[in-house]
Amino acid sequence: MVESTDAVVVGAGVIGSSIALELARSGLRVVVVDRFGGAGNGSTSASSAVVRFTYPTIAGVIAAWESRHCWEAWRDHLQAPASEPLAAFNRCGVTMLDVDLAPCGMFTRHFDEVGVPYEKWGARELSRRLPAVDTGRYFPPRPVDDDEFFAHASARLGALHTPDGGFVDDPQLAAYNLATAAQRHGADFRWKTTVTAVMRRGGRVRGVRLNEGTELSAGVVVNAAGPWSGQLNRLAEVGDDFTVGLRPLRQEVHHVAAPAGYRDTGGDGHTPVLLDMDLGTYIRPEGREFLLVGGTEPECDPLEWLDDPDDGSPTPTVSQFRTQVTRAARRLPGLRVPNKPKGVAGVYDVTDDWTPVYDRTELAGFYVAIGTSGNQFKNAPLVGRLMTTLIHGVEGGHDHDRSALTHTCEHTGHTIDLGAFSRRRRPAPSTGTVLG
Repeated sequence: MVESTDAVVVGAGVIGSSIALELARSGLRVVVVDRFGGAGNGSTSASSAVVRFTYPTIAGVIAAWESRHCWEAWRDHLQAPASEPLAAFNRCGVTMLDVDLAPCGMFTRHFDEVGVPYEKWGARELSRRLPAVDTGRYFPPRPVDDDEFFAHASARLGALHTPDGGFVDDPQLAAYNLATAAQRHGADFRWKTTVTAVMRRGGRVRGVRLNEGTELSAGVVVNAAGPWSGQLNRLAEVGDDFTVGLRPLRQEVHHVAAPAGYRDTGGDGHTPVLLDMDLGTYIRPEGREFLLVGGTEPECDPLEWLDDPDDGSPTPTVSQFRTQVTRAARRLPGLRVPNKPKGVAGVYDVTDDWTPVYDRTELAGFYVAIGTSGNQFKNAPLVGRLMTTLIHGVEGGHDHDRSALTHTCEHTGHTIDLGAFSRRRRPAPSTGTVLG
């Protein structure tokens, strides 16, 4: 069976669903193909969904700041009816502890230009605002079995606080919201379906073949397949001109009870997201009584790179749970470390510099929105618009490789140079961690 459409989007996570929505809004007929049974069932479902602005590039800061406005006006962004249940943005603030690896100036110079409000806290102010936090400097992060892990602090830390940051309470629901909005604009979603071939003719993509035998004829194919994006690129025979590599990485996020008194007692009383590269962890509130604890890939920890993303176990391990929660307990002395792990595990799609690739490829009509896992959930509302600008520009004859397209943001009015996300870029400035 052969079917015809304008664009095929492979992947219905939060990124692919956003792209489908914006392409459909622009007037294209869109078919979305996903291996799972619903939107956001892959990497998106394991996201901590933190909304922060601490990126080391101006493009990253603009994208996160614009996207925050989309999350804040989520129902309007989706044009959703009043009765539709939606994911919610929790504006609790984000507090990033000072570390030499990522000094405040790396971010505040961009905040000043973009207009992101922030506060600089010294160690005394950090203790006043978050009295449950140990302000000690312990860098570099060490294995929890290392005797040095419990060494006395060498100094005291301050922090960079952004009051407009926070998190989205249900990342999978957010993807579902985007997919539902895309369907209202005519997008067709094919669940439990995989791509077995990328069809091409004369240096141009002409569609995909699905595992059940259907051929989808299309002049545009978008790879938003998350950790399976490398496999799809190989089917399309693209990637030879990429200057950044991509690999699947298994990650865990753990669920624990919050210690008493962990909230901002000197501000609005919220529990902020705490980014702690000093110890190699981040801590995000989960409701009133619990926390999510993740890692920031410290050099002392072996990373679980996968050749095949299907090999990633979805079950949290005792060893990673103990490591990450013990580090969190070092920062929050009142936190208890349970014996039984609880949390989620997922597979990330990671580039060498932890910066995504939003670009065309050497195969005309084949586009990529990849390398997004771990730090691009927050930018999903904007990514659909960036990719739509890119696709219509290139399909309209613009040479994006020679002269990068730009996108003007609806809410903030800032302009993003899409060359910052080029497949041919020089590696972007990066902390080398999930925090970008």
